[in-house]
This record gives sequence, structure tokens and C-alpha cells, in this order.
Amino acid sequence: MSSLEFSDIEKIDAHMHYSSQGTALLEQAANDKFSFISINTDIRFFDSIGKQEEYILTHNASRLHHIATFEMADWGKPEWLERVLSQIKQGIDNGAIAIKFWKNIGMDIKDKNGGFLMLDDPSFQPIFEYLIVNNIPAIGHLGDPKNCWLPLDQMTVNSDRAYFKEHPEFHMALHAECPSYEEQMEARDNVLRKNPKLVFIGAHLASLEWSVDLLGEWLDRFPNAAVDLAERVCHLQLQAQENWEKVRDFMMKYQDRILYGSDVIYDQQSDSKEIKERTHRIWKAEWDFFATDKEMESPQFNGKFKGLGLPDDVISKIYRENAINWYPKLHGLEK
Repeated sequence: MSSLEFSDIEKIDAHMHYSSQGTALLEQAANDKFSFISINTDIRFFDSIGKQEEYILTHNASRLHHIATFEMADWGKPEWLERVLSQIKQGIDNGAIAIKFWKNIGMDIKDKNGGFLMLDDPSFQPIFEYLIVNNIPAIGHLGDPKNCWLPLDQMTVNSDRAYFKEHPEFHMALHAECPSYEEQMEARDNVLRKNPKLVFIGAHLASLEWSVDLLGEWLDRFPNAAVDLAERVCHLQLQAQENWEKVRDFMMKYQDRILYGSDVIYDQQSDSKEIKERTHRIWKAEWDFFATDKEMESPQFNGKFKGLGLPDDVISKIYRENAINWYPKLHGLEK
């Protein structure tokens, strides 16, 4: 079990969304010894990509780093690729440490024949080659938790139930015409097989959150891949309720390839007091799961489970060192 206390070490939240002129969450980060990696995303209910980048650059804060992305509007037109590569270059020039691919690829955008555009479409290959040549990591939220393909009453955790109830456009159980979960995973893996030198971080436990067995097999197949924990810790907790040792063994075996992230969203509508309190509460509860062996409960499902009690060196990797190692532009933070 870790001897570290929550306030003992500097930590990195490697997956969140800082889209506000406000400073409340930076203040909380300083109090709790966190730095942020904010991930810009091409999503219709966020501010524009340009606005998301503007917020990051306006703050110019030592605790705030970011990942850039690109727009999928006008995909298929002759000028699209040139514009995307220009967006990527500008994002990196502005300090971005990686490039984000989002689930609108595979779950929203259609080609000229009415089929869904998947990540392994040839139109993306020049982008992957550009990232490899320029040593730029990719992070991908492709597909969604497996619960996405289940009816609401069959989902395993409450957060998935709430999200897909609010966003039925992404609830695949309602859209039989869309690609299956397995097809989503296969399209991503096709890209990784074709581009073995691509450094790839699977956001949200690479959408394999429901099975540490399958997630371990995936990491074994793709040695240049890592995963973040954002908004998927509850799935590990649920599995720990059934088989604590299996989940702990997974965290120990892949300790160099797991990055902590919360998926907290801080936007212009956020109440300063509420977002500070909620984020601190999330950070502390998830720290307790990884660092202690105390008996715990979660609002995500019924029943109790025990914390994993990981050792100090593993906690340090998950909460800081792995982010620095997998995102090379963060080098220097280890000093």
C-alpha cells in the first residue's frame, strides 16, 4: 500500500477540458498539487476549437497544458487534408503536446455513399504519417464504453446511464444502422497495426473499460500504446468488487502505461465554488481507490469494494511520470 498522502506529490490530470476564462480550477489545482492536460475536442456542445485554444493560451499558466485537435467539417473536399495538417501544425506551434481524434469519426460523419466514416479510412493515413514523422503522439476517443450498445436499464454504471440518456444521438442501442462496438474497435486497431510507430494513448481506457483482461491483451498487441483513466475509474472499481486481485495485478503489470485523468469539464457556465468542490472530491476519491486499501462505495453502482493499495512508485507513475514519458513535450516537469 502506498505511504503517500494525497497532498504529498505533484500530480497531473492528463485528461480534462479547460474551456473557460475563469481561474477557479487553476486555484484548486494549485491547492491539490495538480497540473492539467486540457484536451480540445471537435464536439458540437463545446465552444469552437479555436475558442478552446484561445482559453488555454489566454491563461498561459504553468499548470495548464493542452492537446490540440482538428475540424472534420468539409471532410471529403479536396482542401480538407491541407487544412487539417495546417491546424495540427498551428496547434503544435501554440504549445500542444499531442493531437486528439474524437468519436465523431465512426459514430457521426458519413461518406458520400451514406456509410459511416471510420478511423481506418485512407483519408486519415497522411495525418498518421505526419504525426509519426514529427514525433507527435495521438490520443483517441474512438467508439464509447461497451454500455453504449446496451439499453439504459442494462448499463453497468450510473454515469453511462446518465450520459446516454442526455445524448441519445450517441446511444448506439438506439441506432442499429451505426457500426457495432466491435467494428469501432477493429477500425482503431487496423490503424495501429498499419502504423506501429504511432504513439497512441487510448482515452477512457481505450473503450475497453469493461474488461481488464481484454485491455491487457490490447496493450500487449500494441507496445506503442498507453491508456488514460478518464471517467472510467468506476469500471475498474466495479471489476474490483468481483475480483480485486485481478484488477490490482493489471495495474501492477501495466504500471508504465496508465495515465490518471478525471475528464472534468470547466467551461464558462461552471460555478466556481461547485467546480472546485466537485473536482477535489473526484480527485480525492479516486486517489483513495488507487493508493489505499480502505473499503469504499461508489455512487455509480451498488455494493462495496476495496481500494487497490498500490505502492508508492506505481502511484507516482500513474499520477505524474507516465504523462511526462508518453507526452515528450512535457519533459522538464520531472525536475
